[in-house]
Amino acid sequence: MSRTVVVSGGGTGIGFAAARTFARDGDQLVLIGRRADVLERAAAELPGAVACPADLTDPQQVARAAHFVCEEFGAVDVLVNNAGGSGRLEPPAETDDPLAATAHDWTVNFRLNVLTAVLLTEALRDHVASPGGRVLFLSSIAALRGSGRHAYGSAKAGLHPYAFALAADLGPRGITVNLVAPGYIEETGFFGDGMPEERRQARIDETLNHRPGHPGDVAETLHWLASPAADHITAQLIQVNGGAERGR
Repeated sequence: MSRTVVVSGGGTGIGFAAARTFARDGDQLVLIGRRADVLERAAAELPGAVACPADLTDPQQVARAAHFVCEEFGAVDVLVNNAGGSGRLEPPAETDDPLAATAHDWTVNFRLNVLTAVLLTEALRDHVASPGGRVLFLSSIAALRGSGRHAYGSAKAGLHPYAFALAADLGPRGITVNLVAPGYIEETGFFGDGMPEERRQARIDETLNHRPGHPGDVAETLHWLASPAADHITAQLIQVNGGAERGR
């Protein structure tokens, strides 16, 4: 039976790979994100997929997107909160004050990685299919061990207690809530263009299987967590990093 699957940040990278994986099952895909042109190109590649442009840091735009989803498709079977980033594509802080620049960086990362996921989830939580619904969040290896982008890792870590509390709230309805934490994933825009080969190889050398991750690795994990096979798995953080960060 076809399910309704909502993917934020579904136009590129891991989000698009996840959408493509769910589309393989014949699911109805709704792609949400800020860049309408990117979403529309992605939706055109997936049978029946719909692009729903919205800035998920804006409560009014989130409300409109949620209303559209519910009016058009009814219950949401799977919600994949993938939108986020380190702020590399955002306008820089226009200040010489180091504290103001720090405040800008941390605020941007909170808005991109926490607020987007929380607002969309809260807007749709009453419409997630009961029982059998799935809510999924994209965390990061940086949330577990930190990174050079301190604000980014901290923001991703901020998703964890929210997801665990949400799992307790939605569990009685037969809904599971989990997080997936990727490590180094190639073929995405996260690391920017022209990543030095030395740095790339160092990321690969951290893994135990000696290869970089790919968007499909994460997409397949999300797909499995959304399947009936994972019905008794909730409030968990699943790492997809080739062993670069050990299980705990």
